[in-house]
Amino acid sequence: MTTVIIDSGGANLASLQFALERLNADARVTNDPSIVVNAPRVILPGVGSAADAMKRLRACGLADVLPNLTQPVLGICLGMQLLFTRSEEGATDCLGIIPGEVKRLTAEPGRPVPHMGWNQLTALRADPLLENIVENDYVYFVHSYAAPVSDVTLAATDYGTRVSAVVRRGNFWGTQFHPERSGAIGSRLLANFLRLN
Repeated sequence: MTTVIIDSGGANLASLQFALERLNADARVTNDPSIVVNAPRVILPGVGSAADAMKRLRACGLADVLPNLTQPVLGICLGMQLLFTRSEEGATDCLGIIPGEVKRLTAEPGRPVPHMGWNQLTALRADPLLENIVENDYVYFVHSYAAPVSDVTLAATDYGTRVSAVVRRGNFWGTQFHPERSGAIGSRLLANFLRLN
């Protein structure tokens, strides 16, 4: 069974595909809606701006397809942000799967934006995606925008303020961090995702 990685034009596609292949997953990169609809699992990665990413998703017809998927879907970094209603970045309307607005992080002394590097997970709620992942585990972040903590938050991280690190609504999950760059913890999360059905 193939896990589909949506071709969002990001440079992290190859590293994500390799991370899945190390877990013996058959991973295919595509932006063909007919392949995405029929895949057992879908990953929406993303780097760059929300407006550009949404433009690409609309151009290939995926902006209409994604909200209606019923299989497990994982958004990563910008891909997680695109699951929300709106992003402050360019005042962009996103996929609207998860209510809420993604906002720009505020730079502070010792906390530059983008938030780049290893940070800890806090306030974990039990979920199959987080099996064998515990509070204070470190994962790797690179982002300038973040979703506030809300009732969809499974795990948070602290960067001057608490923001969502992992979210879930129904069959849609998202990680603000990059599991493919987060060592053993990221690999564990991807393995958990591959077991979801």
